[in-house]
Amino acid sequence: MAPRPPPTHRLCVRILLVSFVLAAHRLVPPCSASFFGFPHFPASGKQRHDYRDALAKSILFFEGQRSGRLPPGQRASWRGDSGVSDGAGAGADLEGGYYDAGDNVKFGFPMAFTTTMLAWSVLEFGDSMPRDERRHAAAAVRWGSDYLLKTLSHPGVIFLQVGDPWKDHECWERPEDMDTERTVYNVSAGRPGSDIAGETAAALAAASMVFRDDDAEYAETLLASARKAFEYADTYKGAYSDDPDLRAGGCPFYCDFNGYQDELLWGAAWLRRASKDDTFLHYIQNNGKTLGAEDSSNEFGWDNKHAGLNVLVSKEFIEGEVLSLQSYKEFADNFICTLIPESSSPHITYTPGGMLYKPGGSNMQHVTSISFLLLTYAKYLSKSSHTVNCGDISVGPVTLQQQAKKQVDYLLGDNPMKMSYMIGYGDRYPQRIHHRASSLPSIKDHPQRMACKEGTPYYNSPSSNPNPLIGAVVGGPGEDDTYEDDRADFRKSEPTTYINAPLVGVLAFLVGNPNPGHFRH
Repeated sequence: MAPRPPPTHRLCVRILLVSFVLAAHRLVPPCSASFFGFPHFPASGKQRHDYRDALAKSILFFEGQRSGRLPPGQRASWRGDSGVSDGAGAGADLEGGYYDAGDNVKFGFPMAFTTTMLAWSVLEFGDSMPRDERRHAAAAVRWGSDYLLKTLSHPGVIFLQVGDPWKDHECWERPEDMDTERTVYNVSAGRPGSDIAGETAAALAAASMVFRDDDAEYAETLLASARKAFEYADTYKGAYSDDPDLRAGGCPFYCDFNGYQDELLWGAAWLRRASKDDTFLHYIQNNGKTLGAEDSSNEFGWDNKHAGLNVLVSKEFIEGEVLSLQSYKEFADNFICTLIPESSSPHITYTPGGMLYKPGGSNMQHVTSISFLLLTYAKYLSKSSHTVNCGDISVGPVTLQQQAKKQVDYLLGDNPMKMSYMIGYGDRYPQRIHHRASSLPSIKDHPQRMACKEGTPYYNSPSSNPNPLIGAVVGGPGEDDTYEDDRADFRKSEPTTYINAPLVGVLAFLVGNPNPGHFRH
């Protein structure tokens, strides 16, 4: 993994969205992409994508990212045990968790967000998952939540990261062989990290709901730990990347560019949903303004939670349970309106081929996370008489569902390159992804140790990766819709866990609703 560019914080130019627009008491028929000037790209002649296959593969991806001792049921069989002594130098057991992307570092901030989004995917759309995939998705959540519990195991600290990214990035080696220093980073009262603590609280609270019916004791442990993490976040306020030592280890890869305030509200919102405790409702009501709930943003990802926060919190207002949360519905509407060209809001950019685009690289993270919010908000709206209010335009849930489907179909092959950006899906997909374990001979095929620099020839090789990381979604094409399949171009060719996590929920929805707006008979 190479340095992560900071998320953009300014609204961009234009996005073309709108079908089933309710305006002036008329129902305007849905318009195709070509109506707005977007070309339509059929997926290799297929009339419809196999969303169930894509869902299964998107979940399988997480098994290829596992750190620690692998379980007997490990399906990504080319992987082996790794990082089994992580944390030992700090007197802690930090085995497990996920490698965030194509390197061998465990970054806690994006890992916690990944866990939150996997859990949210299951909570909102798990009923559309085939039984086996629902089970695999829950296992992916638990692999993350088990690790996050370990990060809270020592009083007074929260473990933030395992691995020195600078030393790790000097090597191109398998996780099973890594011999770089496994430096442990933590936050404490003296160097606070409300961001990592707040996101950890959100992840554990969301995960507790996933396991509530099947493992009540584990769910209670998760919820109690979420409360503990939130209390820590709220008591010791600050961003971890403001500390020089932590900044040296975490930046520029995962700095908290956006500030910690959104994670405080995000953590409180998830604790409110999981516990129904009015304490967290009051926290949201009393602190929303000072913590920036109304900040205008069309971002949602591992750093900026505002758009997701507003969608999540608006649920109670939309359902008529807490009318005092109306402002969050208004904030959520403002976010959705940035996706609608007829509104007076500034708009997100589209590529000529129709992909939602934001500068900075790893663009598919925006495609999947925003698509997830579109579908989740549509779900909330569909259970009420509410619509999205964009000035003199009102938009209903079907429009949001159709827009999310267009984005996913682009990802799966309906694009100018006529290729899928998910490894293993379709007939044509990237072969040379920026990923150490995938690009080097499997330890099962080549059991001899490969040292730090011995992998360099494989990094430079034009050959396809020997171990396809099935289900991985790469960063994707740039603003011109082109993709070169270059292993060295990490901004386009590197997969990440936080690209896939929201995609799990999006694909689950499409399994049950492959053609939004068309009713089955």
